[in-house]
Amino acid sequence: MPYRWFLSRVQQLFEADSKEHLQSIEDGFKTGKLKLPAQPMTDQELAQAIREFQAMPVSDVTLLQLGKRLEGG
Repeated sequence: MPYRWFLSRVQQLFEADSKEHLQSIEDGFKTGKLKLPAQPMTDQELAQAIREFQAMPVSDVTLLQLGKRLEGG
């Protein structure tokens, strides 16, 4: 599970009440819906992507949008 180190980095950016969002990210990596960033992301870039993801309800659409951000799109 090479995404585990990245997931622990993401987890540090989440508030305690965001378990559903965090679980959807973990599931996304497990199922292949999310991929590790091809280019390294700064903490600021990652935090911005996570804030945008948390601002919306968990759904396949928001997970897809996060995936695009992680891929640099």
